[in-house]
This record gives sequence, C-alpha cells and structure tokens, in this order.
Amino acid sequence: MSLSLFIEDWRGWLPKEAAATVKPSRLISAQPGGELPAMLRRRLDDAGRATCDILRELDPLADAPLVHASRHGDTMHTLAMLESLQRGEPISPTRFSMSVHNAILGVHSIARSHHRPLQALGACGDEFDALIYESHGYLMAGYPSVVAVFSESSLPAAYQGVTEHPGTACVVGMRFTLNQGRAITVSKPGQGTSPTPINVLNWLNGETAFLDGRQRWHLEQE
Repeated sequence: MSLSLFIEDWRGWLPKEAAATVKPSRLISAQPGGELPAMLRRRLDDAGRATCDILRELDPLADAPLVHASRHGDTMHTLAMLESLQRGEPISPTRFSMSVHNAILGVHSIARSHHRPLQALGACGDEFDALIYESHGYLMAGYPSVVAVFSESSLPAAYQGVTEHPGTACVVGMRFTLNQGRAITVSKPGQGTSPTPINVLNWLNGETAFLDGRQRWHLEQE
C-alpha cells in the first residue's frame, strides 16, 4: 500500500491520574475546556472539552476540515437515556442531542465559528485507520491540512468488562499534510488489533516502533 501522509503537529490529553503513563510531550492541561463558553462547556465531559481544546490548538484559524473518531462516544449519555426509558421516563432532548456521535464537533464548530467540513467516525475498533484514510481523502481533494482527533470518554461501570476500552478517558489529535512534518509509512498488514488514543500517544512519542491496526503504521523519527 502506498500512502503519502505527514504529521505536522499533534497534541494529547489524559486526566491527571493517568498522565504519568505517557511522556508529557505535547500533553495539554489536565483541566480542559477553559476557552469554551460556559454554556457549551457544561454540555461536555472532560474528554469532549479536551477534544475541543486540541482542535483549537491544531486548527487556530478554524479553516481546516476536522475529523473526530471515537469507538464508544459518550456512553454516559446513552446509558442514562436507556435507564430513563427503563423507568418509563421521557428522554431529555439535551441529553439526546449530546449523545450523537458528531456532538463534540458541533459544539466546537459553534464555539469557533468553524465552517469547513466536519466528519465523525465510529469504526468498531478501526478508528485510527479510518482517521488516516479519511484525512488523506480530504488532502487529496485539495485541502492543505486536516486535523483529526481520536478520543475515548470514561466508560460507565455497566459497560466495563463487556467491551474493549483503554481504561481511562484519553484524547489524541494530529494535523496531517501531504508534504510537511513526519512521514507516515506502511510496512505490511497489521495484526488487526484496535489501537486506543493511548497507544497512538505512545507511538507519537517514539515509545513504540510501529502502530498495529489494519495496517502496520510507522512514523519517521524527529
């Protein structure tokens, strides 16, 4: 497989109790969301706020296409709505609006007056590969850069042990180009594992030699 893609810049976020598990390089504040208007900030959990912070830092002029991937999304909202239905109670319209997969990008676009393409992805564990392919498609369409963010929120106790999860909320964002930054290459098909944002952070920090998804991804060293 031939792919011309470069990572020009990146950022990561972990909650304070998990931040020691990766190198601090390019991690944003463990208390995210300070730049969001209060009315929008309270709609998001910490992972959602961190996603908005990272999008703002990597796309300061709000002029790049944005792609956001999450395997599970904000399951707290989804579970709360299911529990409401079980009790025979009506569903909160606000909670419903924040449970959809593109909710975080919607909040960010309102806060930043962003009018470029927005895309939300869920890929059953193949989120990183999907981010790569979708970002490359926007670049081939003529955009000079694309910002892609991969996030996971905290998992409610009811779902723990039932689905794969990194064990903590986590976010990583990357700005892709076709010719500037560190080159991404593919050596062979991967092992079909499901990289998490923490796996991607360790890869970007040089802690691992490659990242296995559907493909085996390598990154040129700084």
